[in-house]
Amino acid sequence: MSHIHPSATIHPTALVDDGATVGAGSRVWHWVHISSGAVIGDRCSFGQNVFIGNHVRIGNNVKIQNNVSVYDNVTLEDDVFCGPSMVFTNVYNPRSAVSRRDEYRDTIVETGATLGANCTIVCGIRIGHHAFVGAGAVVNREVKPFALTVGVPAKQIGWMSAYGERVDLPLEGSGSWTCPHSGDVYQLLDQHLTQTPV
Repeated sequence: MSHIHPSATIHPTALVDDGATVGAGSRVWHWVHISSGAVIGDRCSFGQNVFIGNHVRIGNNVKIQNNVSVYDNVTLEDDVFCGPSMVFTNVYNPRSAVSRRDEYRDTIVETGATLGANCTIVCGIRIGHHAFVGAGAVVNREVKPFALTVGVPAKQIGWMSAYGERVDLPLEGSGSWTCPHSGDVYQLLDQHLTQTPV
């Protein structure tokens, strides 16, 4: 049987297969399908026509907009945002005539990352925490924490704060920047950005 927290909201048109776990306060809207092995945390939101595979782990406060399929071997950590119609894959070289179910590659999206509308995440990579993938980008390599990536294929063009604002620092070199909204301090060193919360 499914493990649906009593405070979760499941729309009558949604299908939650036996064995799935849906956490407290999560909202599952029209025509969503959650497969039996999926584990979903608290306070998540799944928009219309979302599909969640069997071997999927989703943290707390994850927002998945309309028409997104989260296939097997994808992990979404806490506070991840998936924009409308963005795409995950789990097979690197698919062929209809060749079964590759034993070749799925793991994709991990770390805490606080944003995946913009219509972007594509090629399987087998890690999206760093609080990274920001622009709308329509095709990501086929690792993305650093706090990196802002855009284009086809996606390239880093800057940095984004945990608050979701552009960080006024170069891609390389060193320096510091203070978020005017949160007061957090961001430090750039050796092409990596770190955050010191206030």
